[in-house]
Amino acid sequence: MIQTNKPKLTIVGAGPGDVELITLKAIKALEEADVVLYDALVNEELLQYAKHAEIIFVGKRFGCHAYSQDQINDLIVSMAKKYGHVVRLKGGDPFVFGRGSEEIDFANQFGIETAIVPGISSALGVPASNGISLTQRKVAESFWVITGTTSDHKLSKDVDLASQSSATVVILMGMNKLDEIVSLYQNNRTDDLPIAIIQNGTQKSQKKVIGTISNIGTLVKKNEITSPAIIVIGEVVKNASALTSYMKAEMFSDAFLEEEFILQNLNVFE
Repeated sequence: MIQTNKPKLTIVGAGPGDVELITLKAIKALEEADVVLYDALVNEELLQYAKHAEIIFVGKRFGCHAYSQDQINDLIVSMAKKYGHVVRLKGGDPFVFGRGSEEIDFANQFGIETAIVPGISSALGVPASNGISLTQRKVAESFWVITGTTSDHKLSKDVDLASQSSATVVILMGMNKLDEIVSLYQNNRTDDLPIAIIQNGTQKSQKKVIGTISNIGTLVKKNEITSPAIIVIGEVVKNASALTSYMKAEMFSDAFLEEEFILQNLNVFE
């Protein structure tokens, strides 16, 4: 590959998983890329748009990092200087727990031109695709989006604050902290508070359970829900079964739980 473009880094959000939820601007960036560095949460079908690019996986799989963050930063700079336009493809939105700003800052230190293409965050797209409205009149006036695991591998202190609020709470990267999250809500709110956990949201491999704080741990084990998954907590979850999303009708009719089962887990019949 011979460099024909000046060094450039474009941070691109790939959306929550469904390939049709990527933006037109993101597709254009991939088509123009000389190099694509992509993460584990990116749907690899999107790489078809980068027909002329060198493609390098830099994500984390099975607990192992292909590259450390420092190595990724160095790779961005070296590839941009050597080949030209580097697209850094990240799941969801690159500025929502995606370290996009860190990589932009690093590239700027070397005089590399930078650009940003936002994506649909899984924190928004996954609940919506499952009929969960994060805000709803007379139910929830606001919502929190929180990382479940901080850089020092602890549960974010914001979860405790959020559990004392009536707002909807969306927790990313929180499955390994689920027991702690449940304990906080039991102390600060109520066992009957609705909660949904959605694995591989918006994709055909999606799995979902809806229950309450009191029974969600059992449901997760029974249905073998694992990471990557998002956790949605709040009264709005109770209304999910009454809403029909486009993607539910088109793609996931066999993957979703039956409405009666959902309502039973929410203790509606008790």
